[in-house]
Amino acid sequence: MEKFLKVTNAPITNELISLNGVKSIGTPTATATTVVIKYMDGTATTVTTAAQVAHDVYSAILDATESALVTSWTRPMFSVKLPKAVTGIVNA
Repeated sequence: MEKFLKVTNAPITNELISLNGVKSIGTPTATATTVVIKYMDGTATTVTTAAQVAHDVYSAILDATESALVTSWTRPMFSVKLPKAVTGIVNA
């Protein structure tokens, strides 16, 4: 079953972040501008925003991921608006 976060305030409207094979979600500091989602296959998605306040973007992604994964398989996309403006989402 494929699951995605649909980021509604991304530069490309409704940009998707895969939740399949997520190994970890992290951010270097409470005020960092990036949150990195690492996958089992060695790739990563980096979400870049304005500076976080007390891990607010990280927490929003973590909470949305948990909520998305417990929703029905008939809802492959889970919409989330992050608390800071998103300037980029890159998967590499």
